[in-house]
Parts: sequence; structure tokens; C-alpha cells
Amino acid sequence: MSTNITAETPRDAGGARGGGSAEGKTNGTAAGGRKPGGGRPRVSYPVVLLAVAGALVALSLLRIVTGSDQVTSSGQYSSALAAAVPIGLAGLGGLWSERAGVINIGLEGMMMLGTFAAGWMGWQHGPWVAALAGIVGGALGGLIHAIATVTFGVDHIVSGVAVNILALGVVQFLAKLWFGAEGSAAANAGGNDKQSPPMEDMPTFTVPGLAEGLQAVEKHHWFLVSDLAGIVGSLVSNVSWLTVLAAALFVGSFYALWRSAFGLRLRSCGESPVAAETLGVNVLKYKYAAVTVSGALAGLGGAFLAIGVHIYQDQQTGGRGYIGLATMIFGNWRPGGVAMGAGLFGFMDALQLRAGGPTVHALLLLVAVMLAALALWKLRKGGVIQAAISGVIAVGLLVWYLMTDTVPLEFVEMSPYITTLLVLSLAAQRLRPPKAIGRSYRRGQGT
Repeated sequence: MSTNITAETPRDAGGARGGGSAEGKTNGTAAGGRKPGGGRPRVSYPVVLLAVAGALVALSLLRIVTGSDQVTSSGQYSSALAAAVPIGLAGLGGLWSERAGVINIGLEGMMMLGTFAAGWMGWQHGPWVAALAGIVGGALGGLIHAIATVTFGVDHIVSGVAVNILALGVVQFLAKLWFGAEGSAAANAGGNDKQSPPMEDMPTFTVPGLAEGLQAVEKHHWFLVSDLAGIVGSLVSNVSWLTVLAAALFVGSFYALWRSAFGLRLRSCGESPVAAETLGVNVLKYKYAAVTVSGALAGLGGAFLAIGVHIYQDQQTGGRGYIGLATMIFGNWRPGGVAMGAGLFGFMDALQLRAGGPTVHALLLLVAVMLAALALWKLRKGGVIQAAISGVIAVGLLVWYLMTDTVPLEFVEMSPYITTLLVLSLAAQRLRPPKAIGRSYRRGQGT
């Protein structure tokens, strides 16, 4: 029987070579990789750095042209970082699950379980225990999804929706039972049917000297220099240790999934589970592990929300699990892409907390310019219809910007979801999901 799993090179898989039986050579493709010499070339680090530098210059010019200092202020990016972490953790959780071939629509429900578990344990034992409880709560949701999809072969979308509905009912019922019961310790400590009692603050860190110096440079509003100081300043001042943990999880996930034999086998389950099993991989075990880890990461994202405001609240996730799913798709099922998408959506989400009307109004000009450039590029490539659509939207946004001074608060609240749709529509043509994603699998199916 021919397969489509190959051993990755040492550069691509680190120590994975020789690490397991799922590394047999076949048709010249790697699990989840591209044929040698074919497909799109990988984006190099210099190109990424050049893109980041270009984005910084664009934001600096935007600040000067529009006068909106919030575009690159440290306060805006501190809020954006806090908003990006739960979205990014949910997206990272979806990546683990879908790389193993299991679609995880239930990220929102797993985040709900994480917020509730964090609220329940946090007011009694502190924020670190709350984070651990959130991981356990989300992992339980992931385990339920794994049992339904991997063991019983339930449609992945149906199971994910069921997890979301089940989680919502469970947390609302338990909140009434544990937080809102008259005369209970939780009620006496400030809890009720809709929220938990408050918990202690999560410790933060600030780099002495550097944070103050960057703040001083930011206040001068120098072109590019002050903008860079504002962005970097948000990374070294009053940063939660959970944010550091989240960053470490992204790095760890990359090395676990792309630089180890374990990751090669797990990804092979999402590319060709039949081939993986013929080479000795326990496909069901890897799928269970991936979906459980997926739930744990989403649960930690939910715990971050509860810890950030010191309480669990009803409907606290606010659709961030779905936005996390969008970041995973936008990021092309790669940790770096998920992080970039989470940063973008976190930036838009943070605008709701910082009087984002003028800032969103300034961004209209930036989006109009970007769409105009996209229209010219599409026209050069022969895509007349796409170019026309992009051009019309660009003109509309430019007219909106010139005719107004701000945007309504309602539009600011919609902006994260509008950004989600816009980014996914632009990124759709380059996406490459795992080949066997969403397919039910039975042990011995290939024999």
C-alpha cells in the first residue's frame, strides 16, 4: 500500500528523524508539507521583518496624517495584548485539534467551562489555582468532544455545537447552584447567579528603567521612534505572567508539533490516518491527546478572561472562541499565523475599551489605501472583478473618512467581527487545511 507520509528533514523536524515508525518514505511529500521544488516558497524571516517594519511605518504615517495618537500608544497595545491572549489560546487549541484531523467548533464552550472553573476556584485559592482549574475545565470539554467524534464517530460540527450548548447550560446552572445559593459562602463573599465572588490579582512584571524610558520617548510623538517606543513599552510594563505563559505555549506548540517525532505522528493523523496506522501510529490515541490539549488551551484562555477582571461572569467569553477559530484559519493552521491573527483581532477588540471611535475612524483611511493597493495588484494579475470590488469598497471607505470625524460606538463594537470576515475573505485563496480534517476514522480502516 502506498502512503503519503515521509520523514521530514532535520531542518524541518529537528530530532524527529529516526524517532518513530511514522516516518517512512513514500511519494516525496511530508505530512502537511509541500513537494520538494513545488508549491509556494516558505516565507523567510527577512521577509517577515520587512513586513513588520512596513506595518510600523504605515502606522506612524497614519498617526501623523490623522492625529490619532491611540493608533500606536502603549495603552492601546497593552489592552490589545490582554485581548489577544484568550483569542490566541483558543486559536492555538483549535490548531492542535485540527492538525490531528478533528474539527473543533466547540472552542467557545470549552472557554466557558474554563471561565467558570477559574471563577469557582479563584475566589477561594487565588489566580494561579484559577488558571489550573480553567485548564482542567477546558480539558473536560475537549474530552467530551473527543469521545463523541473519535470514539462514536459523531459529525465534528454537530458535536462542537453540542459542546457549546451543553457548556452554556452547565455553567449557568452551576452558577445558580454554587454562587447564587442564599446563605452560601460564595453568596456571602459577593457572588450571585451571574458572577462569582472576586479573586486576588494575578502578579504582573515591569522591566525597571526600560519601561519609564520608553514612556518618556513615546510622549515626544517623534515619527517612528515614539511609535516603536509605545508598542515595545506595552510589552515591558505591567504584563501579566499568564501572558508570558501564553507566549511560551505558542513556542512550545511549534516545537512539539513541527520539531519532534510526536508532532510528526500527530500531524500525520490529520493528513492520512490510514497511512499513519499502517506505519504503527496509534491514531485514536493521538486524536484523543490533541483534542484534550485543545480543550485545555481554550480553557486557559477562558481562565485568562476571568482572572483579568477578577471574577467569572455569565456570557464572559463573548464569542472569542469563534474568533479564535478564525485566527487559526487565517494563520493557515500554524502557530505563528495564529499569533499574528490574535494580535490583529485583539487590537480591534481593545478599541471598545479605549474610546475607539476616533481610532477606528483613522483606520478607515488605512484600510482604504490597502484595498486600493489590492485592487491595483488584482488588476495587474487579471482579476478584473476582484479589483473592481476592492476599488469600490476603497472609495466608499475614503468618502466615509472624509465626510466624518468619528464612527458610531456600535460600529466600534462590530469592528472585531468585521475584521474577522474581511481578513478571512482575503486569506481564503492561500489556505491549506489538513487533508483528512473532519473525517471519521475507525481503527483498522485501511486494512
